[in-house]
Amino acid sequence: MTRQRHLLKQVRTAGRYITDQEAERALDAVLTALGSQLTGDERCELAAVLPDRSRATFTAQVPLPEPATAPAFVEAVACTLNTSLTNARWDVSSVLAALTTLAGDQLTDRLLAHLPRGYALLFGRADLTAAA
Repeated sequence: MTRQRHLLKQVRTAGRYITDQEAERALDAVLTALGSQLTGDERCELAAVLPDRSRATFTAQVPLPEPATAPAFVEAVACTLNTSLTNARWDVSSVLAALTTLAGDQLTDRLLAHLPRGYALLFGRADLTAAA
């Protein structure tokens, strides 16, 4: 099984998608949105662990000067997929759970440190950042 098929299978399982096409559509939408959110070493390290096709989707995006809030990220995915916010949150969480498995805990922790509060929940983690 290729690395891309393995990632797609993880997304399909996490999201309980009926077809590979549904899982692939969610994967591409989330990677496109995520590619505009991350910069620096974490962006490079995530790109390095992605399979070639997913890496190309992720790295084709120009990072924004500041990452969007978690709700804005979900909204962007909802617009891309032409779906509800509830469905988009499911898609985002399904893909990010698979990416967490692929990237490992240390890289995921560093990714979350560079993203605004609220993303941890999308990655399937408790958002334990202390309020200021």
